[in-house]
Amino acid sequence: MELNWSLKEIYPSFDGDEFKQDLNKLTDIIEEINKWALEATKNKNNLVEKLEDYINRFTKVTDLSTRISIFINLSLSVNTKDKNALRYSDILEKKLTNLIGSSVKFERYISSIEGLDEIISKSKLLKEHEFMLKNIVEQSQYLLSDKEESIIANMKNTGSNAWAKLKDNLISTLLVEIEEDNEIKHIPLTMVLNMAYDKDATVRKKAYEAEIKSYKKVEEGVAAALNGIKGEVLTVCDFRGYKSPLEKTLIDSRMSEESLEAMFLAMKESLPVFRKYLRRKGEMLGHKNGLPFYDLYAPVCEADMKFTYEEGTKFVEKNFRTFSDNLGDFARKAIDNHWIDVKPKEGKVGGAFCENLHFNGESRILLNYGDNFGDVVTLAHELGHGFHGECLNNEATLNSDYPMPIAETASTFCETIIKKAAIKDASKNEALAILETEISDCTQVIVDIYSRFLFEKSFFEARKGSSLSVEEIKDLMLDAQREAYGDGLDPDFLHPYMWTWKPHYYDAEYNYYNFPYAFGLLFAKGLYAEYLKKGKTFSKEYEKLLSITGKNKIADVARAMGIDINDTEFWRNSLKTIEEDIEEFIDLSNK
Repeated sequence: MELNWSLKEIYPSFDGDEFKQDLNKLTDIIEEINKWALEATKNKNNLVEKLEDYINRFTKVTDLSTRISIFINLSLSVNTKDKNALRYSDILEKKLTNLIGSSVKFERYISSIEGLDEIISKSKLLKEHEFMLKNIVEQSQYLLSDKEESIIANMKNTGSNAWAKLKDNLISTLLVEIEEDNEIKHIPLTMVLNMAYDKDATVRKKAYEAEIKSYKKVEEGVAAALNGIKGEVLTVCDFRGYKSPLEKTLIDSRMSEESLEAMFLAMKESLPVFRKYLRRKGEMLGHKNGLPFYDLYAPVCEADMKFTYEEGTKFVEKNFRTFSDNLGDFARKAIDNHWIDVKPKEGKVGGAFCENLHFNGESRILLNYGDNFGDVVTLAHELGHGFHGECLNNEATLNSDYPMPIAETASTFCETIIKKAAIKDASKNEALAILETEISDCTQVIVDIYSRFLFEKSFFEARKGSSLSVEEIKDLMLDAQREAYGDGLDPDFLHPYMWTWKPHYYDAEYNYYNFPYAFGLLFAKGLYAEYLKKGKTFSKEYEKLLSITGKNKIADVARAMGIDINDTEFWRNSLKTIEEDIEEFIDLSNK
């Protein structure tokens, strides 16, 4: 099977005429928009025509710039040293900053229009983009002057964007010194992280110790990147008039603080049950003082849950079809058309992600597949993101951008399909292993995500005063882990460096990219309960739900399925299903 993704459908290469022509074309389109915006904003004549023109022009520039940007970023994600990609990344950033002034100018113009509802009602195109236009009006209070917006955009290129590239380079090229087969080897961090799933306890502990030690080589550079990025975020949020980066994230997420607090209240109430699971897992692995961090992902029973990539793809497709043929067909299309980059390799970024290519109706998925059942689940998770994009293909470009919390719903739903299917066909030991994988994953999304939220919140508070030293950052991470995990983890074996390789902390535009995972998990659990009630007929409702996520607030998306996300009881009910799994696991493990 092909294990490397194909990018030729986006561009054949950086050296080809098509890429270079589009880069030049982008410059021309931006110049045209700049001239047009200057004239269009001089008066309030022909408003329907102007708003339609705005939508058409920005659709065109979004499609083209996204295509170029995605080609650059996907190229870099599998080779962070790609000189062409690095060079064109800088070039593209500079080109796009030239659009900021006009974009801001016209957004401010839209917000100043009186009787916007009446104007929208006169045009089919404007009606289709009503949510986007009204969202622009809502967000306009946080806009700065055209000049200030341009200055910030330009400064980001040598600020947060540059810091993020430095961090990616440091982590993706970090080689960990570790002993294997009586020989000292230097292997990529991504491969060492996969050792956390190894059956051999000695391998797991050795990998953890080698990983922790390796960060000494990059900790100062990564800490500087984190300080630089978060410092910029605080400054820009302050300029714009946000109370905090969290307020900005919630507004961008189309989510209320009330919804977040309702979810967190239910999560905090459930922590004792998760800690009970962690202590029981620790006991099963021979630990008496809670679970050491290096055994968080350890298999707890003898079950041959190895899946080659080919086996994993067949398993996922087969079980996706139990939900709907559309989902199964999408998985097969992604696999056959080489949309997936599968294995770890030097220079490749860690983790996994999916990039939806709305401009051509495709997706690209990056994995670091290690032949474990957890990797099959990750494959399903990323295909879920891809299917979300598939459901948005018939939506307009400017209606295809959905908020962070909803982004994790389709992926988590697909995970659930795979885990439930796997348990049905499993032996007792395998069922226990799958159940434990499910609970372990939920622990990451509820408990670890909560620790990450606490860390980021405390980091922002401390960063208001000054930059933080490596030791101070490590202390904040340990404090957050202690508060979230409690007595579930062995206090002598926590992970002070969890802020280094997680990409979520290093994007100045997306802060607090942690609670959306918890939202996605628990919202998906609620949706899965609906699926169990309704059966196959639910799949059409589900696809409809995903298709409207780009043009609604989260509460309205949920309301379409009869769910109130401001009600803590909804979140409690979703968590109850996980708590029941934990009790079942503890009961089975004692037999």
